[in-house]
Amino acid sequence: MNNLSTHITIDPAVCKGKPTIRGMRFTVAQMLELVAAEMSFEEILADSPYLERDDIAACLQYAALMMSHKEIG
Repeated sequence: MNNLSTHITIDPAVCKGKPTIRGMRFTVAQMLELVAAEMSFEEILADSPYLERDDIAACLQYAALMMSHKEIG
């Protein structure tokens, strides 16, 4: 994954400015909840065919960066 900003976007007009996947109304938090519920990447992608595997990885990377307080510029 080279560019986190292509997968995770923040727009005040979408989901009240929460981090979302590619500007869609699918938040990083929603993805993390699915992963925490032990859904596999394949199950998530089957349920939401508009998502990409890199979207899931980007959500995990974003969460890790937020927890480590690193810049994501």
